[in-house]
Amino acid sequence: MLPQRAQVQRRTLTVVVFSQLLGGAGLAAGVTVGALLAQEMLGSASLAGLPIALFTVGSALAAFTVGRLSQRWGRRVGLGIGFSAGGLGALGVVAAATADQIPLLFLALFIYGAGTATNLQARYAGTDLAPESRRATAISIAMVSTTLGAVAGPNLVEPLGDLATRLGIPPLAGPFLLAAAAYLAAGAILFAFLRPDPFLLARELAELEAAEAATAEQAPGIEEAGSAPPPAPRPETGAYIGATVMVLTQIAMVAIMTMTPIHMLAHGHGLGSVGLVIGLHVGAMWLPSLVTGVLVDRFGRIPMSVVAAVILLGAGLVGAVAPGDSLGLLILALILLGVGWNVGLIAGTALVVDATVPENRPRTQGGIDVLIALAGAGGGAMSGMVMSATSFEQLSLGGGLLALLLIPVLFWARRSHARSAPASASAARGSAQ
Repeated sequence: MLPQRAQVQRRTLTVVVFSQLLGGAGLAAGVTVGALLAQEMLGSASLAGLPIALFTVGSALAAFTVGRLSQRWGRRVGLGIGFSAGGLGALGVVAAATADQIPLLFLALFIYGAGTATNLQARYAGTDLAPESRRATAISIAMVSTTLGAVAGPNLVEPLGDLATRLGIPPLAGPFLLAAAAYLAAGAILFAFLRPDPFLLARELAELEAAEAATAEQAPGIEEAGSAPPPAPRPETGAYIGATVMVLTQIAMVAIMTMTPIHMLAHGHGLGSVGLVIGLHVGAMWLPSLVTGVLVDRFGRIPMSVVAAVILLGAGLVGAVAPGDSLGLLILALILLGVGWNVGLIAGTALVVDATVPENRPRTQGGIDVLIALAGAGGGAMSGMVMSATSFEQLSLGGGLLALLLIPVLFWARRSHARSAPASASAARGSAQ
């Protein structure tokens, strides 16, 4: 007999929560000091966005791989391998910084990106067995658990730098020691405790329901021998809309966030202030999730996506008008940036889950997260060049205006859905007659 669905869902969310507590700490290292470490080793601020680009490109490959592994062998294997790879990459960053080897740094940052991708992919594990009316809430539970580690990580930059110095390691590599331990521990938790696997169970339940439906429709005494299983269905339109929402919010968020530490140091802020701003930003990316998930389930995926665009525009405007020495306004801009990203990611993820079925879900989710990672890579790589050519203020304004592209896309999606709904209802009535 299959385990009770609700019971397995509760166990799944518990395991995902513990893994995400650790995953958040691993994620925060690269976000906080990646650009600073590159600037120190490369001697150029114009290339400071390269680390974000590298580990987001690495996360793109990892998202594809984790999605395919999960489709075939389940979430436990896919997520466990992804986190373990991220931990090894973090160790590689420490080794590269210690040996002052830039090629090794680039390779290690690329591999480190697997942890970032896996940290995001884990949000899908909470939805495999969730009812449709609670999917956004399940996503939010998986995401909010990242908050503790993600907020603590940036605020440990100085003590971890002191520890690294005592160990003979460059101070800016210190946070990657925490990332390595956190990612490897998260992978071990998933390997050991994510049983039964939520995706494999959801797929088995779907197959049983399909078999029962086919048996009920089949005429008595007639058997279909040797019939091949149907090909996996294509995702519905909502998956593409959700992908667009997440890609645009990712570009806007990464571009502004990547250059904030460089901008702050140039205006006399210390590493402690940088850690505070980035810590609050990362907290705003994850902490509102419980409220966001409930709002997305209650008011709908598309209306909340519009809310995300408006919040991101506000973040860009505040960043554009904030004086470089104003810590308070920088904190406000980065908090708004995190909240806007949070709303967009949860609404977009819910759109994707609603538009997929077990036969195509992890593969589609992995493919969409590839696009998100590549969007982040582009935003990270271009942010340094844009800021060097113009200013942080212009970069912030551009990121906010970019998010507004969501509104015409979502308006088109709503109108298309409204036009297709009567046709679908008419077809349904015709088939029933």
